[in-house]
Amino acid sequence: MPASSPRLRVASVNVNGIRAAVRKGMIAWLDGADVDVLTLQEVRGEAAHLAEALPGWHVVNDEALAKGRAGVAIATRAPLDIWRTELDDDTLDSRGRWVEADVDVRGQSVTIVSAYVFTGEDGTDKQVAKYAFLDAMERRMPQLGSHALITGDLNVGHREADIRNWKGNLKKAGFLPRERAYFDRFTGPSGAPVTGVDGSSGTGLGWVDVGRRWAGDVDGPYTWWSNRGKAFDTDTGWRIDYHLATPALAERVVDYRVVRAPSWDTRWSDHAPVIADYAL
Repeated sequence: MPASSPRLRVASVNVNGIRAAVRKGMIAWLDGADVDVLTLQEVRGEAAHLAEALPGWHVVNDEALAKGRAGVAIATRAPLDIWRTELDDDTLDSRGRWVEADVDVRGQSVTIVSAYVFTGEDGTDKQVAKYAFLDAMERRMPQLGSHALITGDLNVGHREADIRNWKGNLKKAGFLPRERAYFDRFTGPSGAPVTGVDGSSGTGLGWVDVGRRWAGDVDGPYTWWSNRGKAFDTDTGWRIDYHLATPALAERVVDYRVVRAPSWDTRWSDHAPVIADYAL
């Protein structure tokens, strides 16, 4: 990062296809966002497509085995020398869903992750895969160091305030009690016993949901809206895109915002970018 920079600005967004997002206006937004690190999910493309979309950026990515599906990336202004794509579970198909990189900021190493959790579907193999991914994520989080940040589309609304129509989604993937219990443990006090919303017992990891801490106990702000009906116009959304930070990094947050498009027809993705500034 530039030595003169007073902060590290990290933006995360599910682009719903990098080529489509560029066609619809993503670059105009990015040019004005003054971002140091950009994490992307659902890239649906290859390294060549990212290089074409982000000239001058240094990009690391992981592609899904199936072309046109999933895909995650991290783009920075400075070269990335150390990056990883494994979740330390050989039985798990995490291709295109997890990439982490170590970014140097004034001599301080910050590990940044771009994650795209499975959507899931209750009672199917898709949900089994989602739980396996969340299990692996829970095991990996304590290994990431004291200054670490997980960003991305995690496809779970943790609390009722994270989904406008939460009552209608109690039995649907994205708001199932077992899914939400992972986030109870992720953000529970470090080392303390945690009882999940599903009644399960576990141990808190101590990570901070930057968006919820910044916004407080309010509805939203939502980051994704269905294309069905007029969900965007009525702000009937879900908050499923996160910045999860270790306590040491969370104390450095000086700004956080969800960049909601001014109107439905000006969106370049069905997700909004999530941006936070970290003073390092």
